Parts: sequence; C-alpha cells; structure tokens
Amino acid sequence: MTDSDRPLDVRLVPSAAVCWAVTIVGLLAGWRPVAVLAVGLAGFGAVLTGLAAYRRRGVWPDAARVAVRVGVVAAALLGAGFAAAIAVRTHAAAVHPLAQEAESGGFATVTVVLEEDPKALRGRGFGGDRQLLVRASLREVWDGDSRVRVGGSVLVFAEGSRWGGLLPGQRVTLRGRLMEPERSDLTVAVVRATGPPVHVDPPSTIQRWAGGVRDRLAAAASAALPADQAGLLPGLVVGDTSRLSQDVEGEFTAAGLTHLTAVSGANVSIIVGAVLLVVRGVGIGPRSGALLAAAALAAFVVIARPSPSVLRAAAMGCIALLALVTGRRKQALPALAASVVVLLALFPSLAVDFGFALSVVATAGLILVAPVLVDRMRDRGWPRWIAEMCAVALAAFVVTAPLVAAMSGTVSVVSVVANILVAPVIAPITVVGAVAAVLATVWLPAAILVVRIAGPPLWWLLEVADRAAAVPGATVAVPDGLAGAIVVAVGVAVVVPAMRYRWSRRILLALGIGVAAVWLPTRVYYPGWPAAGWSFVACDVGQGDGLVLSSGDGRAVVVDAGPDPAPMDRCLRGLGVGEVALVIVTHLHADHYGGLEGVLDGRAVGAIAIGPSDLPHGGFRFVSATAARAGVALVRLAPGQEVTTGELRLQVLGPLVPPPRDPEAADEAANDGSLVIMAHTPAGTILLTGDVEARGQHALLRAGVPLRADVLKLPHHGSRTTAREFIEAVRPRLVVISVGAGNSFGHPNGAVVDWISALGAMTARTDVDGDVAVVRSGAGALAVVGSSRGTIVR
Repeated sequence: MTDSDRPLDVRLVPSAAVCWAVTIVGLLAGWRPVAVLAVGLAGFGAVLTGLAAYRRRGVWPDAARVAVRVGVVAAALLGAGFAAAIAVRTHAAAVHPLAQEAESGGFATVTVVLEEDPKALRGRGFGGDRQLLVRASLREVWDGDSRVRVGGSVLVFAEGSRWGGLLPGQRVTLRGRLMEPERSDLTVAVVRATGPPVHVDPPSTIQRWAGGVRDRLAAAASAALPADQAGLLPGLVVGDTSRLSQDVEGEFTAAGLTHLTAVSGANVSIIVGAVLLVVRGVGIGPRSGALLAAAALAAFVVIARPSPSVLRAAAMGCIALLALVTGRRKQALPALAASVVVLLALFPSLAVDFGFALSVVATAGLILVAPVLVDRMRDRGWPRWIAEMCAVALAAFVVTAPLVAAMSGTVSVVSVVANILVAPVIAPITVVGAVAAVLATVWLPAAILVVRIAGPPLWWLLEVADRAAAVPGATVAVPDGLAGAIVVAVGVAVVVPAMRYRWSRRILLALGIGVAAVWLPTRVYYPGWPAAGWSFVACDVGQGDGLVLSSGDGRAVVVDAGPDPAPMDRCLRGLGVGEVALVIVTHLHADHYGGLEGVLDGRAVGAIAIGPSDLPHGGFRFVSATAARAGVALVRLAPGQEVTTGELRLQVLGPLVPPPRDPEAADEAANDGSLVIMAHTPAGTILLTGDVEARGQHALLRAGVPLRADVLKLPHHGSRTTAREFIEAVRPRLVVISVGAGNSFGHPNGAVVDWISALGAMTARTDVDGDVAVVRSGAGALAVVGSSRGTIVR
C-alpha cells in the first residue's frame, strides 16, 4: 500500500487539540476554572474507560470503534493531566511574591538568568538609548543584604550598551521598577531596569562560541555586502535581526515576508536537508548520515539560541523534512501532534504564542494541503517544481491568513506572489550563509568570499520586498483579534472552494475587477490629500505623537516627531513641508523625539525646543546630539512664553508640576513634565497636551489656566490617566487621538472615549483614519480629513 492509499492517522490530533485548549484556558482564565476542567476531564475519561471495558453480548467492538474510543479516552485523560499541571503553574504565578509587588509598582533587586538575547525594540528607550527587551528566569530576590531563592519568568526592559552585549544563560543581578505583565503567559512581572546591570556572571563556553559565530557571520556580511543585504543575511540564516534596518523590516511586513527573518522550520529543513544531500553524495550510510544531520541540527539550535521558539522551529522543521524526504506525509501528522503535546508540556506559554500557532498551522498545511494542491496542478500539466513552489506558498497563505489577521489586523494581498518569487533564492541564501558561518569561525577572509555569492540572491529578495510593499494597497486592514480571524477565515472558506468551478471563478474574477477598478485609483492617487488649507495635521507615526502646524507662510511648526524617522519624513513630504520654523519636543520620551532625524533630514529647521525641566541626561543627550549634528539651535520653552510665526501663535501653558527629586522617579514623572501648548490657528484654537497625565492636568485646572479649545489633542494617546474634568474644561468640538494601531497598551481607553462622546465631541484617530488634517470649512466650521478615508467629520 502506497502512502497516498493509507488513511490519515489522526489518533493523536484530538489529544494535541485538548492539551492546547486546556492550556489556553488555564493561562487566560486562571487556575480555578482549569482546575474544575481537570476534574471534569478526569471523570469523563474514567467513565469512557469503564464503558470501553464493558463487553456486551460477548462481542468486542470492531477495531475502528476501539481506535476511536482509545483516542477519545487518551485525549480526556491527557487533557486532565495538562489541566492539572497548568492549574498548579498559574496558581504559583498568581501568588508569586514578585507578582504582588508588581501590583503596587515598587522597586526590587533581582537575580535572573537570561533565556535569550536582548532584542532591540523599535524606536529608542525613554532615556535615549536603544530600548531592549529580554526574557529571563528568576533565581533570587534581594531583600536588603539577604537573598530569597525564587523561580518564575520575568520580562526585562532595559537601556544601555552593557545590556546589548549579554548572552543567553548569563546570570545577571539588576534593580528595576516592577510592573504587571500585559500577557497571560506565566510571566510573574515586568522589570524596567533603572540602570546597567549591578552584577553579571560570565557566559558559558558554549554560549561564547555561539555568540562568536553570530558576530563573525555579521562581520563577514558587513565586509562583503551592502548595508541592507548585510543586515538581512544573519536574519535569514540564524534569526539575528539586530542589524536589520527598519525600512527593510517594514517592506518585509507589507510584502508578507516577515517569516523569513525569524528562525522557522524552513531554516531547519534547508540546513538538515543540505547535510543529508551531502551525506548521500559522498556515499555515507543512512545511520551515519542521520547522526551527522542530528549534529548539524544541534549546532544550529545552539547558534540560533535554544529558546522555546527555536526549539519549536526545530521540531516543526524536522517533521516537515520527514514528510518531504520520506514522502510519508500522512505519517508526519501524528508526529506533528506529538510535538505539540511535548512542546506545550515543556513550555506552556507557547499555547498563547502566535508564532507557535503559525508554525503548527503552517506545518499542517505543508503536510496536508500542499501535496493535494501539487497533485491538482500536476494533473493540469504543471511542471513539478513550479507546482511544488506555488502549492507551498498558497497553502501557507490559506491556512495562516486568519491567524495573521488576528495578530496584526492586516492581510497582505501580495504575500502569495511575493513568496513564490523569492522561493528559489531562500535555500541558496540559507546554505551559503550557513557555510559562511562555519568558515567565519576558522578564517574570516574565506567567509567573506563565500558571503559574496549570496549577494545576487539577496538583491533579488530585497527587490521583490521593495516592489511588493510599494504596490498600492499591498496590505488590507481588517479587525484584529477573534473578529479579524473569523472574517478572514470565512473569506478563505468561500473563495477557496469557489476556485474549483468555472462559473464561480468567473464570478470571483468579475468581482475582483470591479473592486480593483474602484480601489486601486483611490490608493494610487487620493485627490483629498493633502487637505487644501490645512492648519493642523496629526501624522500617523504609530504609537507616538507627530504633529504639524501650518504657519501660513510656506513653513510649519512640528510638535513631537514620533518614535521613528521614516513615518515623520513621509508625512512631511506628503504635506509638502520643506522648511520648519520650530520643532517642539513636549517631553523626553522616545515616542515623541525618536523621529527627529526624519524632520531634520533635507529640511531647513530654525530651532529645536524642549521643556523647562528636562534634565541633561538620557533623552536630552539624544536630542542635543541630533541638534548639534544638524547645526540647529536647542532652546527651552517655559509657561508664559509665546511664539509667533506667520499666522500661527503658540502659548505655552504648562507644565506646572515641579520635577521630582528622586532620580528613579524622574522617568515615571516625565509625562507630567510635558509642554502644554495652546495653538491659535485659522481653523480655531488647538490644545496640544503631550502626555500630560492627571496630576499635571489638575495642576493646570487649579491654576485657572484657560483651557477652552476647539480641538484637543488627547493627552497620552487616550490613556486612562486622563481626567474627565480636564476634558470637560477644554470642551472641544473635535478630539484628535494620536495612537498606534493594535498597540499593546490598550490605547485609547474605552472610558475616556465614552466621556468624549458624552460631551458631544467628535473623534478622529490616526490608527483608523491615517494622517488626520484639520481645516477651516466655512464660517466657524471645522472639517477633518483623514488620509485613509477622506472627510470624516464636520
């Protein structure tokens, strides 16, 4: 019997699904509900076991019915065990002493062991340095001079060069502010480090070796390739994206190619497959070849870091390789289910990890869907290599699109084509990169020579990403979360079966042409943007503020510059702003100054202004250094000052809160040190508030500062730290919310948005409407134009 004739072995699939489901329940709902679930599943399994053992009329059920019963009993009992285990773990996390401290936002000194490399976040940290994130395991909590041994997982946010060079496995002692974790994944607390590590133990020999391999590969790439290609190669080979430029990262996201820059099962399949081919070519036996392939896999896991995500990729890659090498795809399905069970037992937090879900679903698609598509394409006369390449890309898109929509709120319409176009170069790049990594540890010049071979394939990959990202409407916005997943899943469920029949294909083609006829022209050229006669624009810079005020004389004033240079530069170019009279940084948090270079590059700028209490450290150093490089004066604004340029007049109303004396509290109090500015424009008065919070807002109210304005830029992206009485004092007709789509902070807060609606004010949001422009429309009327959907409110 051939593999295609064998029925699918799905006996382990229910067990994997139940284990996954109960783990999710435990992580999201807490230990009490999942403990009840454990008891229920155990009782259900016991009942089924009793029924299965019952012999009726002396005849045992047939083999198929026995297999079904055994599978159901196994799923129930295994699920009960997983439910009990996750109940114990979630209870331990809930009562953890650090979790209790995190609720009050106190400080602590802890000793941790790093689980992965520190990862650089987009933009810069609050202190001006690159902000880093690293997962770590707790070892000790310091109470004065005494130490308390504890376990648990923490997430550390840190800044500074001393953090960037740390390696997994290093033992680090640090002091930081404790915060509650945002995700329910057994993390007991988030620690925001208040400075460099207090103490660092040396890394292990194997981690020093792995770090050296990564560094020497990056050095070889930098010496042999242009900057964009050099930053991309380590990401494709070992998942090291630390040198990947933000522009390339954005293009890969829009083109649906982001999965290539993360360690995935494809990396494992390519590397192990290459080793097996070499082994067969030189005549080594299958057992010795398997050992060599296993050794190569172990070395790759160490170099790429043995984090849960990499171990997940190794497991999924091995399964995919098993299916491809042996051709026994249906026997790979129980291997996939068994891997899910084992990985969830070892790393329960993977249950709520989108990367894990994407890996499992993509691997299942490769095992089950892709071969069916290949067979259909082959029946229609397609060459095998083309059929396999297209089938893999199409299957991956179809099965993962709902998850991607839930995760990001977008669907890439160019993803399938882009992945097909780059598929031929991924394996050569990975193999060349792996060979170069090995050579770099022995002789760097030889590695540099080998890396040059990857230049043309890397150029092609970057060119495809660039062209795909530039396609008008390359990504389509959908609701995120469960709603987006359902919408996309329904769409896939309708479109995929419809492609089987000629009449339904014709209907879909007609619909596609109709949508394209309306959609593409508005994407290529939107006649309502930039809005004629605009006075104020809130640029869509993501999770941050980037505001532009027209002075009416061909110049503009920029208030804050967002977290990154590219979005701010794009917005100013779209508005035709070539000269900036003044750049105002309301306070020194990086989501307000990180994009300064995007404002300064190629534009004449009069000066950069900061607040009266911004201290000369951290963000101040970044802003002052940026101003010095551009030859722009750095000045301070204080309450009571006025600035007039053209027809624009700015009054500085705040801050009125004195800076804190405690240096550790300075960063937390920076929001209330925001400059608060009343802008008098032809479109009316606009109150710009930075990130001022309730304390700073109440100080303004107590001082009797006139706050009434036509337009309010909502403080702190709509955070819950906004006081209702402050909004009532402003009583705006329009509230503009500068906020990033799908941000992890829950901005804007629902209660604050409800207060605005209760006052009868309208809202415009950058995460929904794109760049938001305010213009005067008729006598005393306001028009608000969003770059993504035209006039949105009058």
